[in-house]
Amino acid sequence: MKFGQYGKHRVLESIPGLLVWGTFISAILASFFAPVAAIVFIIIFDIYWLLRVIYFVIHLLGGYKTYRATMAVDWYALLQKVISWERVYHVVMLPTFQEDLVILREALRSIAATPYRKDRMIVVVGGEQGDAADFSAHRAVLEREFSGVFAELLFTVHPSGMEGEIPGKGSNLHYMAGEVRGIIDARAIPYDDVVVSAFDIDTVPHAQYFPRLAYLFCTVPNPLRTSYQPVTLFSNNIWNATAPVRIAAFGTTFWLLSELVRPERLWTFSSHSMPWRMLVDVGYWEPDLVSEDSRIFLQGLIHYDGDYRVTPMFLPVSMDTVTGATYMESLKALYKQQRRWAWGVEHFAYMLEKFGQHPLLPMRTKIKYVFNHMEGMFTWAMAPILIFILGYLPFFTVGQSQSALITNSPFTLQWIMRIATLGVFVTGGLSFFFLPPRPKHRGWHTWIVYLAQWILLPVTSILFSAFPAIDAQTRFIFGKYLGFNVTKKHAESRRAG
Repeated sequence: MKFGQYGKHRVLESIPGLLVWGTFISAILASFFAPVAAIVFIIIFDIYWLLRVIYFVIHLLGGYKTYRATMAVDWYALLQKVISWERVYHVVMLPTFQEDLVILREALRSIAATPYRKDRMIVVVGGEQGDAADFSAHRAVLEREFSGVFAELLFTVHPSGMEGEIPGKGSNLHYMAGEVRGIIDARAIPYDDVVVSAFDIDTVPHAQYFPRLAYLFCTVPNPLRTSYQPVTLFSNNIWNATAPVRIAAFGTTFWLLSELVRPERLWTFSSHSMPWRMLVDVGYWEPDLVSEDSRIFLQGLIHYDGDYRVTPMFLPVSMDTVTGATYMESLKALYKQQRRWAWGVEHFAYMLEKFGQHPLLPMRTKIKYVFNHMEGMFTWAMAPILIFILGYLPFFTVGQSQSALITNSPFTLQWIMRIATLGVFVTGGLSFFFLPPRPKHRGWHTWIVYLAQWILLPVTSILFSAFPAIDAQTRFIFGKYLGFNVTKKHAESRRAG
């Protein structure tokens, strides 16, 4: 990359962080030098946030209704009524690094439990050279246990130190895809008949996931121009998670569930599925970035000049919450996970650069994705601090005022926040419907604790949502790039605790 191109890229990737910090600094300065203007801004922003909360709750409830309806369908029975459904091959890719054998075994067992034809399933477990010894030992066990279950069970080892890569899921998936291509070509499977599921190693798909995916792949308009997004539940070990971790886990699930109702603004996230044809056309996953799960969607969108989308599945994949040996280690792991997800802000510069290079991509599409991404990243970093901290500052600096606006504004803000709090009650109540069965040794009072935990939402949203997002965006300002931090899965945390 030429210096001029590099300089332009550095400017673009700094914009989100500069905008956030500019807003914070402006809010503080205005609180001291123009407190009335600051109060007006706070009122307008809180009204905007209230409308956003109402909008979110409406779509969340709509998403939950569709989710329950989808869960009630026998998709395998419905699939068998579709002509030529047996042509569909599933490739399931499971990148892993230093994971316990229990985690790997559970991943394969959950895939094997599907009613879909196993002779149409190719499962790939991708290890890393840095963990080659343990991975080899796990491989030997898994090959004995799952031999003959699938059409192919492939184990790959991603070499370390490959040029142009950063260690992580994206580079591993890129390597795995090259190995998978050899199998598909050797079996002479048409590329257009293959749908790929890229899962985190702790992913436990719903029993009907693959029939549902095949059904969509056979019935949606232009199935080679869409990815397929399930509902991500962090429930495998939820009973052993700390309160902040549980709140963050449900928050992520509910955010995604509300987005699934609006497919026009939907991106891929975490474990999801996509056509093999698209992967080949775009050159697989980019091996040098952190947020490969959403970038692969953008690669398809750009390659096909906007003729690419995400189809909601409304079936769950269950994953682990972050864990640690101690309470503090769990909180540190949560912070790092949220920062890694917030690293998706790297897509901002990517979109502006790539969109400019593709004149056939509709301008409306360009504006929509840039705005939605920027607005989401901005409010992620700014909203909790502005609402719960900086929003109160101008009332301490404004002094005595006879203005009706100033006199009544505290009461106005209180009522706005009270109404917005209804969203907390909705999400808190809804969270109970996503919990797995309560362990026998967990008393009934556990339900009270799990309801009361939502009192921590303001603190959690600041410490484990806003701060990690600010951290990520600030790193881009100074060029302090983040490597891929693996979210360690502790097998012990899945046991009832």
